[in-house]
Amino acid sequence: MDKKGAGGRKGSGSRKKSVTRSVKAGLQFPVGRIGRYLKKGRYAQRCGSGAPVYMAAVLEYLAAEVLELAGNAARDNKKTRIIPRHVLLAVRNDEELGKLLAGVTIAHGGVLPNINPILLPKKTEKTTKEPKSPSKAAKSPKKA
Repeated sequence: MDKKGAGGRKGSGSRKKSVTRSVKAGLQFPVGRIGRYLKKGRYAQRCGSGAPVYMAAVLEYLAAEVLELAGNAARDNKKTRIIPRHVLLAVRNDEELGKLLAGVTIAHGGVLPNINPILLPKKTEKTTKEPKSPSKAAKSPKKA
């Protein structure tokens, strides 16, 4: 009459399925694991129940932001896979993320493409010579 595998509990084995705190908060990041790390890391003597939920939400938001910008950088370079170079370009071109990760070195990221304007060849000399030559040619027949 009792269902097998009920473990001797009353109620004939109809047990509710457990719902994780990540599902309750509507997050993808693991709230329980972050809470465990907060306790294990001894950052404080006590840790409130809302702290890991808030921290998981913040970390998930930052990860989504970086991945979205890195995906855009990958698409700009005609690639379908995000590599560290795309992450670096995404972070350094965004003002707020750049400020947050100012002292961070991204391995295999390289540097932002930047050429000092002084090093570039001057274009003004070429453009100024061309208009002068027709004007001189126009003046010389007048003088002659």
